[in-house]
Amino acid sequence: MESPVRVLWTLFKIMIGLAIAIPLGFFAITLALGVVGTAVALAVVAVRLGVLALVGYGVYRVGRFLFGRGRRSPKPAEPPAALPPVDPYYVAAMRELDAELRR
Repeated sequence: MESPVRVLWTLFKIMIGLAIAIPLGFFAITLALGVVGTAVALAVVAVRLGVLALVGYGVYRVGRFLFGRGRRSPKPAEPPAALPPVDPYYVAAMRELDAELRR
């Protein structure tokens, strides 16, 4: 049979442990709810900004449709510019090289 002092000492240790654990548990729960609440609030703000941006883009598109100028037709392509005249010295040099290589 256990002595009453030993039982009282065990109960005292349990009371001390609970006296420390219960406030720490409340603090942990509060901290977790704060973090989750902040994340939810940031998500709500992001959704609101997204909806606001979508409405703004819609207003812009409607305004552009009603008040904007029509699309301009693209300019017709210009014909390519004429090639520059051939350099007579280059032609003469090529003739000389061809004459030397054929020998």
